[in-house]
Amino acid sequence: MADRWRGPNRRQFLLGGAVVAASAVATTETAAAGPFGSGDLGPWQHLVRAISTEAQIQRVLDTDGVFMFGDSLAVQDGKTLAQRLAARTGDALAVHNWSGQPSSAAVDALARWKQSYGLPRRILMAMGSNDIFSPPAVAGQVDRAMDLIGSTRTMIWVNVQVVRAAKTVSVQLADQRNSAWVNVQLADAQRRHSNLRIVRWAEYLAAKPNRLGLYLRDGLHTSVPLGQAARNDLMVQALATARSTGKTAEGG
Repeated sequence: MADRWRGPNRRQFLLGGAVVAASAVATTETAAAGPFGSGDLGPWQHLVRAISTEAQIQRVLDTDGVFMFGDSLAVQDGKTLAQRLAARTGDALAVHNWSGQPSSAAVDALARWKQSYGLPRRILMAMGSNDIFSPPAVAGQVDRAMDLIGSTRTMIWVNVQVVRAAKTVSVQLADQRNSAWVNVQLADAQRRHSNLRIVRWAEYLAAKPNRLGLYLRDGLHTSVPLGQAARNDLMVQALATARSTGKTAEGG
């Protein structure tokens, strides 16, 4: 089990993409840039959120739709995602999207929703950008989420690409290294959990040189409409495949 805590190797680092524009992740920088070089995650509980009502949650359960847990990217893009998903598959989407939250908080919310409402067949985790401040924690949170959903449901998890060019070069490099570290842990978890599928947003961005600049407006959040449409399409494709076959295709 100790292998899951290692940082990414050079090939995995390069897969994450090139150093690009700045991001607006919630942070409090320290002189040492935190224990992993990206700084420390600042208070996020006061940041903007989008959380479905109980009526919306019940509608998803009644129709076997999708629960989504996300961060600031999901707050920005969630409404458009819901529209695309409904148009493609007819599925309803209930969301717990909160800017700045790390995966641990999203899994806490998943546990609360499971206890209060139960769970649909598909869960979407658009999470991980705020885990660059403590990347070793990701593996345990993924395993915790998989334990919560059990073996008969499908988890779709979107991997991450974060580089904040407004920071110093050393912090930018740490952001990229830590993004890759998060993604390595997701890939490792997929080998442990047959019902976990990864939407490979980072690899999608790295596949063509112009995508980072066109699809990210600040090195993290998607540009609108190009990046938003591209990332949402990857998620909709994965969810649609899960709906029709009980499995999910890897994004990208």
